[in-house]
Amino acid sequence: MGGDLADVGVWAGELERLHGRFVHRFARAEPRESALVYMRGLIAPLERKNGWTLAEQAGHAAPDRVHRLLNRIDWDADEVQNDVRDYVVEHLGDRDAVLIVDDTGFLKKGTRSAGVQRQYSGTAGRTENSQIGVFLAYAAPRGRTLIDRRLYLPTSWTDDRERCRRAGINDEVGFETKVAMAKAMVRRAIAQKIPFGWVTADAAYGFSKGWRFELEQADVFHVMATTRHDTVVTRWALDHPVHDLFPGLARQKWKRRSCGDGAHGRRIFDWARVEVRPWHRPDRRHWVIARRSVSRPEEISYYIAYCPAETTLDELIRIAGSRWAVEECFQTAKQECGLDDYQVRRYPGWHRHMTLAMATHACLTVLRARELDPDKAETDPPSLSTSASLRSDA
Repeated sequence: MGGDLADVGVWAGELERLHGRFVHRFARAEPRESALVYMRGLIAPLERKNGWTLAEQAGHAAPDRVHRLLNRIDWDADEVQNDVRDYVVEHLGDRDAVLIVDDTGFLKKGTRSAGVQRQYSGTAGRTENSQIGVFLAYAAPRGRTLIDRRLYLPTSWTDDRERCRRAGINDEVGFETKVAMAKAMVRRAIAQKIPFGWVTADAAYGFSKGWRFELEQADVFHVMATTRHDTVVTRWALDHPVHDLFPGLARQKWKRRSCGDGAHGRRIFDWARVEVRPWHRPDRRHWVIARRSVSRPEEISYYIAYCPAETTLDELIRIAGSRWAVEECFQTAKQECGLDDYQVRRYPGWHRHMTLAMATHACLTVLRARELDPDKAETDPPSLSTSASLRSDA
């Protein structure tokens, strides 16, 4: 993302403007300067972006200032994250945007880093000694970037309060499932009136009936992946397996469509939908959507959607396909912005690094949007009001 921006001065200037939004979060000059130096290092074309290389990039003899910024100086990473989120909304905000929840792994050695244990990491595709971060991505027509983050703490940590204290985890921080973290981040996005139209997530999150019900109660439209073992309410049963809705469906009900571009070209599948929850308000619909492999038709994935009555299958396919935007965010943030290059062990330090890495990614995303659409008026930010579905009492 950053490598093909020809004028280094362009991104340096934009980074300074973004930094200017949150300099007031630091009480002293040193951390103010260190935060900008840190982000400049994260965005620089360095092979590794650890404390020593970032210090060398800044002309420092040792990484002491970096370590103080991440571990010792008092500043609130959540407040800075809010400032970065406002920057994203100002430049990319759109009422048709999609909020996407997903997690990613960070491979680690040892046992002292907050939240580390042997656990499944989607990044590695296997069980590894790692930390897991849960993230919220914002995918809008002009760009996509990460706007919230939480470090997952397994019970092996939260059941050992002394171990937690050594890693900077306060006693009030208890165990939360990844789904609970996802709920909290989306609730916060609604409360902060971030403009968006849809929420989507993979089956690890979408399988939660409780979360889907909460979104529906708030009238938040969503397309959530789920498993074949999930059940729904139909005219015939209260717990109808989703996989049992599609055998025998007429051939013309299946539509061959692309849900976007992937690493190997367009992702083309056969799609069909069946309406469920028949006794509901007339202006809303519930659908179960099936996505069938063209070359291996026995491979079928499922989604559950809540949406306006007039929503087409093509629109639901677009939302389902937009989930891959978060994978793109992880990839570019790790490759271009040092998201996974950190040497902090403490809980606050993890969130501080992630916040500054996400800020650099947001900066590059805004620059890319401006490069692709140079006529876009920067002085006319979009309305911060959410779509009609996101009522103030949500």
